[in-house]
Amino acid sequence: METEEKGLTKREFLKAGGLGATALAGLASFSGEAHGAERTSGENAGKAAGQPAEKPVGGGDIRPLLMFQVASHLATDRQWPYLAIYLEFRSNLDQAGSFRFYCNAHPNTIREVVERKLDISMVNPEVLLKMAYRGIGPFDRPHPVAIIAVLPHYDQLGFAVTQRSGITSLDQIREQRLPIRLSVRGSQDLGTGLLINEVLKAHGFSYADIRSWGGSVSYDQSLPDSPTRIGRVKNGELDAIFEEAIVMWADVVTAAGMRFLPVEEKYRTKLEALGFKRGVIEKSLYPTLPADVPTIDYSGQPIFCHVDAPDLLVTKFCEALEARKARILWQIGDPHQAPLPLERMCLDAQDTPLDVPLHRAAERFWRQKGYLK
Repeated sequence: METEEKGLTKREFLKAGGLGATALAGLASFSGEAHGAERTSGENAGKAAGQPAEKPVGGGDIRPLLMFQVASHLATDRQWPYLAIYLEFRSNLDQAGSFRFYCNAHPNTIREVVERKLDISMVNPEVLLKMAYRGIGPFDRPHPVAIIAVLPHYDQLGFAVTQRSGITSLDQIREQRLPIRLSVRGSQDLGTGLLINEVLKAHGFSYADIRSWGGSVSYDQSLPDSPTRIGRVKNGELDAIFEEAIVMWADVVTAAGMRFLPVEEKYRTKLEALGFKRGVIEKSLYPTLPADVPTIDYSGQPIFCHVDAPDLLVTKFCEALEARKARILWQIGDPHQAPLPLERMCLDAQDTPLDVPLHRAAERFWRQKGYLK
């Protein structure tokens, strides 16, 4: 095709097979290459991971790769709070249209993908996308979305209250109209607060009710083990923290004078009808807990697109993930990590739930790689 042809639409460009892989490959390296010296690079990186050797850098590659490297460094800079990263790929050869990726976990991206304002995004957890796909919970109609892959993430919701509050169940908060001072996640991950409110609604009350009873709901950006959250519990400023990221705080709850409230069986059954799955905060994983706590699962972080996203775009995205999997950071903690486990990111499992169908091109690609049988 004539790449200089003007007026070519994005759809026509994709149908003609003209999408370059350079920017997409750069995107897939976005998470990991900032650690440079800590990781294998160049030809050896490809060989070490069993991947093809890196391609020579072309003149048109330098500027986008430079920007990706700077963005990659800033993404791990704890003094840089601008992490809701939006990427727009425009043609430098006058093809019309652009491709837009968003890498924060904002629930509004589901609507933006459906409205074609975004092409590929991520959300946390998978149940949020499942609800959108089925048109249940906070979604009033089915949304035409599909999964490319699910980033492994095993997590549960925790409903922790102070021992001094005397609260032993979520029902008690509703029945006694308790004016609790509650902390939930802020804009860093709005899906958390949204889904916690759905759980509370299943119990017959909401954030609005807590406020009407004289309580408060604070939206806090930090994780629950932070001094600005569990530290405020110790100082007597908060009565409850309802939150995900259980691995970060389950073992400090007891020492902070708190307990996890169980989600009782009748409510877990009710919540399953809304798309939630049962979960357990396990004493075997968090030995400071007195016992297992039945709760709601919060696992999986899907990479998703519109169900009718062009096959070539999705295929190129999968190719980029595969090519750069040895460099992509995907777990909290140590930057020295195993390669991105794509071989199980397309399979339904506890930490990679797959309740929304794979996009047809993603399914085809993963099957060709031997990850799907």
